[in-house]
Amino acid sequence: MQDFLWENQSSVSEFILLGFSKDSQINAILFNIFLFLYLSTLVGNGLIVTVIHLDSRLHTPMYFFLSVLSLLDVSYVTTTVPQMLVHLVCQKKTISYIGCVAQMYIFLVLGITEGWLFSVMAYDRYVAICYPLRYKVIMSPWLCGAMVVFCGLWGVSCSLVYTVFTMRLPYCGPNEINHFFCEVPAVLKLACADTSLNDQVDFILGFILLLVPLSFILASYIRIFATILRIRSAQGRLKAFSTCASHITVVTMFCGPAMFMYMNPGANASPERDKKLALFYNVISAFLNPIIYSLRNKDVKRAFLKLTGRGRTTE
Repeated sequence: MQDFLWENQSSVSEFILLGFSKDSQINAILFNIFLFLYLSTLVGNGLIVTVIHLDSRLHTPMYFFLSVLSLLDVSYVTTTVPQMLVHLVCQKKTISYIGCVAQMYIFLVLGITEGWLFSVMAYDRYVAICYPLRYKVIMSPWLCGAMVVFCGLWGVSCSLVYTVFTMRLPYCGPNEINHFFCEVPAVLKLACADTSLNDQVDFILGFILLLVPLSFILASYIRIFATILRIRSAQGRLKAFSTCASHITVVTMFCGPAMFMYMNPGANASPERDKKLALFYNVISAFLNPIIYSLRNKDVKRAFLKLTGRGRTTE
């Protein structure tokens, strides 16, 4: 792998990330917006991890997975947004060849891991609602940890395939990437070779990494909704459904744009559309996740109020 990386680097030593606009005023506005989103994402996800860690009542599988999701979101946006912020206010918008490879790989690892984590979270809800009396036995700490490791291994291995197949191609110029970070579809447009094999690999991996987890999620929720409909009281049905609504919303925001991007042939891809899609599933979803889970979750709100010293007034 090292040989072809250095071979390619001899022809193109760095890339230029064009970002969103060449207008300095527009970039200044975008800088303030994205800085706000980034800091809010760090604070929001950081609070969720802190609250879950400090409140013993939240030491359950569901909140364990939620804390892992928050850590992934923080790492996910940190891979792309700080560099994007620098490029919005600086004239130099370059990234080294090795830096581009590293950013691409880390971004894919975190994204793929998060995609599979959503299916694990759906399974957790399935067990909690369909087998409530056996929930603690089935969802043991060992199993929860093993499932998170499984998600991470999928991310590490499949991201390597994505990155190797992308960066094995010759890049002899031009070196301007019409994107705000080194994402696979945008980088492939600069290859000085036929990318049809890459399009096929991307489609197959997209099927495995997006549609397979989504199928697990769909199967889990079919069983969940069937169980909810058998609950006699309307209040019980509403409570059971509310525990799933946040997860369904987050999965839709993340997987929808990602599936559209990575399962679409490169020739049909629009750079401007791809940037908006990437912005949505990379930045916006990570920003909204803490809000969605906090606003719809009484346990998290109660734990946060307790942490800030206002818990007694609400109990």
